[in-house]
Amino acid sequence: MVKFSKQFEAQRVPEWKDAFVDYEQLKKELKKIQFLNSDKNSSKQQNKASFASSLISSLGKFSSFGQKHRDHATIHVHRKLASSASRGDMYETELLEQFTEVEAAAEFFTCLDRQLNKVNQFYRVKEKDFVEKGNSAKKQLDFLIQAKSELKRKKEASSQDSNDDPSISSQLSSEIELIEKAEETEQEQGQDSSSTDENEKNDNESPKSEETEKSLRRIKRDDSGSRSFSSRVFNCQGKNLTINIPLTTPSRTFSAIGSLVWEDVLNHNSTKKANPRGIHINKSNLHHAEKMIRGAFLELYKGLNYLKTYRNLNMLAFVKILKKFDKVTNKEVLPIYLKVVENSYFNTSDLVMRLSDEVEELFVKHFAKDDKRKAMKYLKPNHRKESHAVTFFIGLFTGCFIALLAGYVIMAHLMGMYSKQSPDTVYMETVYPVLSMFSLLFLHIFLYGCNIFTWKKARINYSFILELAQTKELKFREAFLISTASMTAILGVLFIHLSLASKGYSSTLAQTIPGFLLLFFVLLLFCPFNIVYRSTRYRFLQAIRNIIFSPLYKVVMLDFFMADQLCSQVPLLRNLEYVACYYITGSYKTQDYGYCVRTTHYRDLAYAVSFLPYYWRAMQCARRWFDEGQATHLVNLGKYVSAMLAAGAKLAYEKEKSTGYLCLVVALSSGATMYQLYWDYVKDWGLLQFHSKNPWLRNELMLRKKFIYYFSMVLNLILRLAWLQTVLHPNFGNVDYRVIGLFLAALEVIRRGQWNFYRLENEHLNNAGKFRAVKQVPLPFHEVDEEE
Repeated sequence: MVKFSKQFEAQRVPEWKDAFVDYEQLKKELKKIQFLNSDKNSSKQQNKASFASSLISSLGKFSSFGQKHRDHATIHVHRKLASSASRGDMYETELLEQFTEVEAAAEFFTCLDRQLNKVNQFYRVKEKDFVEKGNSAKKQLDFLIQAKSELKRKKEASSQDSNDDPSISSQLSSEIELIEKAEETEQEQGQDSSSTDENEKNDNESPKSEETEKSLRRIKRDDSGSRSFSSRVFNCQGKNLTINIPLTTPSRTFSAIGSLVWEDVLNHNSTKKANPRGIHINKSNLHHAEKMIRGAFLELYKGLNYLKTYRNLNMLAFVKILKKFDKVTNKEVLPIYLKVVENSYFNTSDLVMRLSDEVEELFVKHFAKDDKRKAMKYLKPNHRKESHAVTFFIGLFTGCFIALLAGYVIMAHLMGMYSKQSPDTVYMETVYPVLSMFSLLFLHIFLYGCNIFTWKKARINYSFILELAQTKELKFREAFLISTASMTAILGVLFIHLSLASKGYSSTLAQTIPGFLLLFFVLLLFCPFNIVYRSTRYRFLQAIRNIIFSPLYKVVMLDFFMADQLCSQVPLLRNLEYVACYYITGSYKTQDYGYCVRTTHYRDLAYAVSFLPYYWRAMQCARRWFDEGQATHLVNLGKYVSAMLAAGAKLAYEKEKSTGYLCLVVALSSGATMYQLYWDYVKDWGLLQFHSKNPWLRNELMLRKKFIYYFSMVLNLILRLAWLQTVLHPNFGNVDYRVIGLFLAALEVIRRGQWNFYRLENEHLNNAGKFRAVKQVPLPFHEVDEEE
């Protein structure tokens, strides 16, 4: 049975961990009492105490009044009214009965009172925050419903007269125009008369630049740090409103630019015709607004669930520690103090429950068309249940994989396929890249399964950190199943292909077997049917899309985590580019495997693939700096720029192996390695803290054995130096250089798997990426007062 302390630590919300009951500290205070009791009491004193306690207990049986008096006289918890309403009531415990060790007991209850007051205060603050968010979300929903009804009414009214897109066209109020003119006059009065005349001339001469300036002012930074597009003021149901659409995706960015251009055209035409200026809010803006409000409701519901978990875990922690106290001291404290805890604010307030039910009801009605089952898929996604069949098939496919691998290696060795003097060069140039590509891919998936297993053992909430709550994420058994089953299928097909090659079959049909194998897995990845972990596949494709267009999408934890994985898969990407070129250009028909190497633009594309992962990751750092304004992201960007420079030097050295390029490779690669090692140890892993209680590590560690951290640091250093093979050209007997390249690429994947564990451990403990438990979702509709 799992200890409560482990369950408590595993289920805590990482960002709120300091606000939870400090269960470990309370256990330490309790151990002090236990230790002092065992030291002070001799065997005789223990016998006397046991005799006295048995006598008192026997007398208590005859007097029920005496028993009640004893229970209620052990401690007394005073409730003090706080000075401010935000802090709430404070609790302080007074000892009414003599304990064996008074000072230690007083310290325990002081710590316990501090924890209770902390929990109450935090719960009160978070509850108030979520209630405000709930009121704002409901108000936004009302605005959306009104805007939709107005849009529908306008569409019906103008369907016969206009062929334009349906829109709400409303005039700017005259008061706002007067205020704008008043502001301009005030600015003019603050200047000299000569400069005023010049400004008037400039304003008359360049009205277009003025309009452009006003349009650009509408793209601004919102409260969350993201750029947002603000529409002009429009009137809806007697209220002046604007729609702010954050520019977090390309579609929103292009939509905002289109709206700016369209409104400028309309304003220009209305000025010529001396008509009042109008506003054009199209259906796409309302669609973006609806998606934002829907996201706000989802985040609100998620936050309310976190707060429920916070209440339940803390309540259970108080019960557990009071039971332990009663067991150690042989006192009846649990009923007295627990009654105080049960009547405290965090346990008696029902605002969260009522708000959660209301949010659920509104979501079902307005975002799921009264389909509760559909709504619950988003609000409370069900996770897959573990099945024994998965474990069975893992063992089955593992055995098949080992058998096929042994047969494949023996046959390839007998045919001399992987030696430098290979008789079949075509096989190594065409089939081997497919094998190495899939080997690296499914090795990465297998190591991801190992990561999940170790994260679970170390009680790291990886699902929360990687924001996989809305996805049926893979468990470690399922990751093992995918990797073993896929590699079994791949080795089976390649074993058949190698058998055909050994018998002299070199026809075009035999050459297409590796291509069909690659095509099958690509089609399976994009398969729209609900088979083979569709939600996981689609979440993966969404992350890849965000990475490719990384400057245009707001960066979340999962996106840059996946981009870091791609930085370790450069050999896979180069093999993928080569195999795709080989089959798309039809080179397999003539077995002209050198075509993709000789042709200039394909060769340049292969070089570009080597830079792409680092470029994507650098663009993500640039986007985060653009959104958050922190210089740390620019320093991180420099790390990937140094990696690109080192990769460029290696490619130049491969073309022309001169001493100058060799020195350049050594210099740039050494600098990039030092840069990467520093960032790995200090920033990503949070280690090398010189004043830490754990030398050269950090204060908080999830693994008990410290030598594992030191070993991982040394191993990371060794594997980071894999680029030395470019300079040293190691010779491993008669082994083909491609096999050596696959081995080194596999070592890089293993290094990345190790990096993944410590990166998420640091995020779990310290929130290194500054991500939040509940995201601050910007709301679209903003009410504008006439004074503004």
